[in-house]
Amino acid sequence: MAPTSPKKPAKDASHPSEPLHSAASKDIWLAGLGAMAQAQAQARAQGSKAFESLVADGLAFQRKSQEAAQEKINEAAAHFSQMTKGLSAGIIQPVGAKVDRLEHLFEDRVARALKSLGLPTTQEVADLQERVEKLEAALSAAIGKAGTASSKAAPRKRATAKVSKATK
Repeated sequence: MAPTSPKKPAKDASHPSEPLHSAASKDIWLAGLGAMAQAQAQARAQGSKAFESLVADGLAFQRKSQEAAQEKINEAAAHFSQMTKGLSAGIIQPVGAKVDRLEHLFEDRVARALKSLGLPTTQEVADLQERVEKLEAALSAAIGKAGTASSKAAPRKRATAKVSKATK
């Protein structure tokens, strides 16, 4: 009988809702466990030298991957910094103009809503206040003229009739 090769798990065997990266990370985890099992088997067979060799290889690989990741982070940071410099130069003023336009649009809509409710505008209230002040000034002037004319001629007092106790 010929030796059979280990079968790969079918991709359809995993859950269809499971993302592809999840299946890949599961495979990596299982490969790591397999490597650990082999390392332990070799360590039993050959001693601890094989295990220490695998640990050293793992540390070297970890350092290389961390350096590569740091390099990618630095590239991304430089790219992001360059993009923000370009954006800040050309977009800040248009954003300010858009905000002003949005404020104006909001004020117009609020004014229309208040008008539809029958509420007076700020200008109408200011006009009414001005008219009231003019009317108050005219009224106080009219009262002042009438008050000076009546103060010259003192009002007459009426004589009160005494009622006798007998007539009651």
